This record gives sequence, C-alpha cells and structure tokens, in this order.
Amino acid sequence: MNQSALIRPDWTPATIALMVLGFVVFWPLGLAMLAYILFGERLKSFKRDANASVDTVFSGLRGFGRGSPVGRTGNVAFDDWRDAELTRLDEERRRLDEMREEFDDYVRELRRAKDQDEFDRFMRERRNAGTGPITGYTGN
Repeated sequence: MNQSALIRPDWTPATIALMVLGFVVFWPLGLAMLAYILFGERLKSFKRDANASVDTVFSGLRGFGRGSPVGRTGNVAFDDWRDAELTRLDEERRRLDEMREEFDDYVRELRRAKDQDEFDRFMRERRNAGTGPITGYTGN
C-alpha cells in the first residue's frame, strides 16, 4: 500500500494520462484504466475474498485425501508430522492475514489523519489571509 507509487487507483496525473492515452490508442484500454481508477481499491478486497473462497474449496479437497490412501505416504509418523505442519502453516497464514488487515487499517487511518491535518492547515491559512467564508453568493 505504497502511496508514493506512480500508478495507483486514484486520480493522479499519471493515471489520467494513461487513461487518455488508452482511449486514443484503443478505447478498451482507456475504459480499463478508468475502471482501475474508479474501482481499484475494491479490487484488493475482491481478490482477497476470491482467494479465501478458493482456499476453502481446495482445503476441503485436501481433507478428502487424508482419510484415504490417496495423499498418504504409508508412514504414519510422517503423515502425522505433515498434518501438524500444514495446520501450523494455516494458522501462521491466518495470523499474517490478520496482521496485514491491521496494518492496512493503520495506514488508512494515517492517511485520513494526514488529510485532516492538511485541510485544517488550509483553513487556518485561509482565515489568517483574511479571506473568510464566501458571502453574497446567490447561486446564479
């Protein structure tokens, strides 16, 4: 989640230029870039959910082979050790996924705090410059 990246799902000069260039060269490329800009943040959660569902399906298939001779080596001690290691690795993966989620939340909160700080600084400078709220605006 590196926010200094040149191409990220946001309205940056690079992504806008790539989108325009995509529309000029071949319109589906521009449309794909527009979709990335608009829905790029959602793609991460979609990928995570898709991977979790596929892992669930295949973990069920892996469990199918445990009770039958298929997937077993015949050495009970080795099979027990392998099952224990796979369980440990699954637990480690779950903990790493939780840590990644916590870090993503932390970075999101830092970004929100930074945006709030920049907005507060802008409003303070605007007040100090003598330009107050817009008055006399009629909407026409």
